[in-house]
Amino acid sequence: MSFRTLAEMLKQSVEKYSDLMCSQMLGNTKMTFKELGERVEKVKQLLVGAGLKEGDKVALYSSSHSNWAVCYMATVSAGMVIVPILPDFSEVELEKILEHSEAKALCVSDKLYTKVSKERVAKSNIVIRTKNLSVLAQNVNEQGSMAEPKPEDLAAIIYTSGTTSSPKGVMHTHQSLCSQLHLLQNLYPIHRDDVWLSVLPLSHTYECSLGMLFPMSRGSNVTYLDRPPTVSVLLPALKQVRPTIMLIVPLIIEKIFKHQVLATFNSKAITRALYGWAPTRRFLHRLAGKKLNKVFGGRIRFLGIGGAKLDPQAEQFLLDAKLNYAIGYGLTETAPLIAGALPGLTRLGSTGPAMEGVEVRLDNVNEKGEGELVAKTPSVMAGYYKNPEATAEVFTEDGWFRTRDIATISDDGYISIKGRVNSMIVGPSGENIYPEEIEHVINSNSLVAESIVTMEEGRLVALVNFNREELERRYYDLKDDLSAKMEEVKKEVMQYVNSQVNKFSRIAEVEEVEEFQKTPSMKIKRFLYNNRKKQEKK
Repeated sequence: MSFRTLAEMLKQSVEKYSDLMCSQMLGNTKMTFKELGERVEKVKQLLVGAGLKEGDKVALYSSSHSNWAVCYMATVSAGMVIVPILPDFSEVELEKILEHSEAKALCVSDKLYTKVSKERVAKSNIVIRTKNLSVLAQNVNEQGSMAEPKPEDLAAIIYTSGTTSSPKGVMHTHQSLCSQLHLLQNLYPIHRDDVWLSVLPLSHTYECSLGMLFPMSRGSNVTYLDRPPTVSVLLPALKQVRPTIMLIVPLIIEKIFKHQVLATFNSKAITRALYGWAPTRRFLHRLAGKKLNKVFGGRIRFLGIGGAKLDPQAEQFLLDAKLNYAIGYGLTETAPLIAGALPGLTRLGSTGPAMEGVEVRLDNVNEKGEGELVAKTPSVMAGYYKNPEATAEVFTEDGWFRTRDIATISDDGYISIKGRVNSMIVGPSGENIYPEEIEHVINSNSLVAESIVTMEEGRLVALVNFNREELERRYYDLKDDLSAKMEEVKKEVMQYVNSQVNKFSRIAEVEEVEEFQKTPSMKIKRFLYNNRKKQEKK
């Protein structure tokens, strides 16, 4: 299937797959491709009837379900610009985005509507309820217009959650988004018999491109959950849907590994001893993998993992267990994938090689072969909305996109990400220290939930959020007062980490943090924890 715009893609899919199932809510309403086309037309008429015209912005602030895709496709196929907004943005962030994007219309789910101010509703031409596509408010009643979009036309503005203090609006054209879909088909062909289970927010580029637009372009069926993917929700859903394809973030598989697989093997002295020996550990991983495959429904042929770096210990489990997992790497600015490794071709610690049609190289390479990864891809953004200075900063003089990630590339093209340019620490003797690598070691300790490593007055300090459940299990007689044991626990974690890292990466102190402040995509806001001493003096 060949298409140059999302409008062309929608038209071809509705015609070719008319009677096939497009999407459904778990155990609830189903929607065929024909019905998708009909709902899209309804929303387009609502937007035009509220005075919107081609190029106008439509904000989409909703939980994931079938009508999220309807509102998205209605907007872009009418020549308008969609502004997907993460459900976890605060009310202040929401208002800033709506104001900055100049959104004239808002498509919103019931629960999130409570975050929208009365002033914003009054400013909007129209507010559409995503649940049933009814009108919640309409302040303009005049005829607008729509237009057939061209490949170079703006299709979406995606506000990154980022781990820095100021989110930016990433501009994607029809051409960049469609190019991503063609790259994906070359990487991993899918077909109409595939069954997808969507558990990540559609407002993430990762889920939107790979989990909504891609299956829509190939006639596949996607099932959406109607609530967050907690264990109690996800396990029955997996049993019912039995997906063939599913996309997750590393956090999901890391939690499964740490709290179910690792905890089970460490619960008894005999299995703990067996697990400590590599040959039996691989065997135990294989047994656990067979059980996990059944939990996922028994027919997963593609478990895509992306959005952050995967913990090496958890990935080793996936490799030993022979699960059909794939690794992908990319950014919102690249729509998103730049590189990927398919099931059976994954390699511990690597994101895989660049996709066919994408070029990568390393700039400012050091003596260890590490440099900033830059990419040339047809899926690159047009720039940051209303921010030409930031746009100029992320492109090289010859037009390649700066990922801001430090990486190495093997002789056969496999990319390994070391850490972020901005988070790299220069040690006392000039050595490059990547805190993300130390954090992976820290987080592999069963007593740790998550961590951040920062340099303070020439010393590496680990800020650690401890796993209270595991602490209470170990010190069950001290549940009400673990404080007496915390210094001992900190010392144990520090010794554990320092025994596994090089001498430049050894931590000098472990400090407990009750809870880290995070972005809507659940990444720790690293900038808040770096240079804390300097910030305290201000």
